[in-house]
Amino acid sequence: MNVRNRMKTFEDLVNLKGIAGHEKPVRKYMREELAKYSDEIIQDKLGSIFGIKKGSAGPTIMIAGHMDEVGAMVTGITKQGFLNIIPIGGVNPEVMVSQNVLVSVGDDKIIPGVVGAIPPHITQGQTAKPLSFDDMLLDIGADSKEHAIELGIEVGQMVTFANNYYLTADGRKIVSKAWDDRFGCGMALEIMKELKNIEHPNTVVAGGTVQEEVGLRGATTASQMIKPDLFIAIDVSPVGDFLPSDNPRAFGKLGEGFLIRFYDPRCIMNPAIKAYFEKLASEKQIKFQQFLSLGGTDAAAAQYAGDGTLSTTIGLPGRYIHSTAAMIHIDDVEAVKNMVIAIIKDFDSQRLAELKNA
Repeated sequence: MNVRNRMKTFEDLVNLKGIAGHEKPVRKYMREELAKYSDEIIQDKLGSIFGIKKGSAGPTIMIAGHMDEVGAMVTGITKQGFLNIIPIGGVNPEVMVSQNVLVSVGDDKIIPGVVGAIPPHITQGQTAKPLSFDDMLLDIGADSKEHAIELGIEVGQMVTFANNYYLTADGRKIVSKAWDDRFGCGMALEIMKELKNIEHPNTVVAGGTVQEEVGLRGATTASQMIKPDLFIAIDVSPVGDFLPSDNPRAFGKLGEGFLIRFYDPRCIMNPAIKAYFEKLASEKQIKFQQFLSLGGTDAAAAQYAGDGTLSTTIGLPGRYIHSTAAMIHIDDVEAVKNMVIAIIKDFDSQRLAELKNA
């Protein structure tokens, strides 16, 4: 099977539109796919959705991607018909300038536009000032505020990046918007597909959370609903392999395997889980690499489920995340999948007791 076909589910997902609070199109896709492989589907009141594949007497393993992508929201319309926007999620202002974007004005209707870049002919001789979203204008080609409203524009509408999904020349890497974290959602679906062929005692709960990019909100409610024994966030982490090797943030490299996220400010990996993952990956000959992050994932919120949950992240290396075009490597996708499958096969009540008592 060629790369494009192998990655079809992921391509479908990254092409969908869904910032935090606007995940409906992604949730619809997830529900349709989860229904094919799950014994049951559950959804919390915020909109996170999961399929359940019931085991026997084993522990409950929860596997979560998050459905929201970074983007923007319309906050106003100027007299001239331009749109004011704010970021939703961590987006550097520089990422937005001169980008083609899509304003969702209905379930099946979008309006294209561009975030205007001021030509140097106009700024020549002026003192440059730091770029801010407050100074940005989204141009949809409206002639006035009334014209923009006639076209369907309203305050609160979602703005997403126009996507340009493609394989790199070597056929091993893929560039797209929204890898963070439609990849995790796609991997949850891939795992559910595989479970029909896997012998294991565990109950597996896999799917997607909402509003991760604005405070891990969906994981907070979903993990409290499920109260898993082991929570694994599948997320894309920003590797620094394009930085000088002596840069203290140059963690991670494309093509070198999944990321063992041993530290981030909100989730310090349990040493027993770290040793377990390293041993299991080595035994199964799955490539992995150590990773330190200054951001967070849904694993941080899931720690608080019940009276405390074993919680961690399995990361996919990604260049240039939280932008219009992030790059991932096919080999790392396979490493993540192989590792999650290996955990599901190996994990049982005895393993859980060992990790809890280590």
